[in-house]
Amino acid sequence: MSLQLDDTIVALASAPGVGGRGIVRVSGADVKIIASKHFEAADVIRWKNAARAERHPGMWRLDVDVPWDDPPFREGVRLPVDVALWPTNRSYTGQALAELHLVSSPPLLEAIVAQFCRSGCRPAQPGEFTLRAFLAGRLDLMQAEAVLGVIDAADHAELELALRQLAGGISHDIVSLRSDLLDLLAELEAGLDFVDEDIEFVSREQLLARMTFARKTVSDLCDQAARRLTSSTRPRVVLAGLPNAGKSTLLNALTDRSAALVSEVSGTTRDYLLVPLDRDGLHVDLIDTAGWDESTTGIEALAQQMRTEQWQHADLIVWCSDLSADASTLARDEPLWSELAREQRRHLRIGTKADTLTQSASQGERSPRRRILESVVRSPSLALRVSVSSTSKSSGLTELCRLIAETLSTESHGQRQWLGMTAIRCQESLASARDAISRCVEAVALGVPDDLLIVDLRESLDHLGHIVGAVYTDDILDRIFSKFCIGK
Repeated sequence: MSLQLDDTIVALASAPGVGGRGIVRVSGADVKIIASKHFEAADVIRWKNAARAERHPGMWRLDVDVPWDDPPFREGVRLPVDVALWPTNRSYTGQALAELHLVSSPPLLEAIVAQFCRSGCRPAQPGEFTLRAFLAGRLDLMQAEAVLGVIDAADHAELELALRQLAGGISHDIVSLRSDLLDLLAELEAGLDFVDEDIEFVSREQLLARMTFARKTVSDLCDQAARRLTSSTRPRVVLAGLPNAGKSTLLNALTDRSAALVSEVSGTTRDYLLVPLDRDGLHVDLIDTAGWDESTTGIEALAQQMRTEQWQHADLIVWCSDLSADASTLARDEPLWSELAREQRRHLRIGTKADTLTQSASQGERSPRRRILESVVRSPSLALRVSVSSTSKSSGLTELCRLIAETLSTESHGQRQWLGMTAIRCQESLASARDAISRCVEAVALGVPDDLLIVDLRESLDHLGHIVGAVYTDDILDRIFSKFCIGK
């Protein structure tokens, strides 16, 4: 990306098309000089006096000349606009900046941009405003990527994720870690300068503890980024359970479509099926998987492998316990659920085919199977959060959607803080930083001299610097900012 960053640039900063408000953004050293050319004499005096007197942003109601090519309007049209002026480097771009707010009429906005270009501006390149903000230190590289994430957000979940990253959520953890490692590097290098005086700035115990903490932090970030690469911005909710537990029927009922093949024959689902679910305010990717089977051969083994992969990438696993099952099936279900509940994975247990209990009750049945079901449902170990009936669309489905939304909203801190584009860019740097820090931990434990530790410590700092943009190259900036639209 070869740009003249001292140029004064102009571009349309609002969405194209007709609307109540359009924004033309101008940034650069000559903003006040160029913009003043478009106002009448009285307005020029007021503009210059305000810009000189105020050292902070200001808003003025002014009139701008908009010349037209058509003969009746060649001498210009007087158009009232709201002008927001940042006269110093305290603006978004770190330069003098002005925004002209007026009615969003494409011919008017295009005429104003053209007039500013004739007055000394050049058209902004894609992402050039945000690039200047990054180079001025107003944003780090992850926050700059979040600007694009906000622009490209397709739904509320994507927008919320991008806004968290723009606010510096994940950046704060990395910057804080890098700052501590820089302090550690300084202490180690200071110790080398005073090695003859036998002065110790950081003990080996403190060094080992801080490096171990750094390794865990970077390892967690690596895991988060890896999970983000295998998922969309929509949470992934996996339906799991024994064969014929009603998972496919439940998926069809929740999504109100016949997406999954349903049969009374056990083991119908061999592959996995992903269907977007947008219901009762819940927006997730719902995934049906093969029922739990211990087979290790043939197509069943492949189905189990696919199921395991979906479990690993899930934001939530919904375990389906069949309330119509016999005693032997219930006895198989309980230990599998208990095993899942012990894992470090977000999970939820529900009862399916609840209509069987209702039917039995209406018929006054007190069969052995029903008595077993009633005792199991009352058992604290079962921990059923909701019972659903897929044959009745009003039975438990709305409550299930609410429960899934509540469970996902309490997900652990940092689990979904990565934008996809950021995770892709940072994955290699995170892995390299983790490896360098791991070598430091091993070297400290072995008593390796500090001058050798410093080599790996510096390497880890370089990799972390690439993530937040403290260290960058032109090709990295080109790949990121070339994806932006003009005006951002």
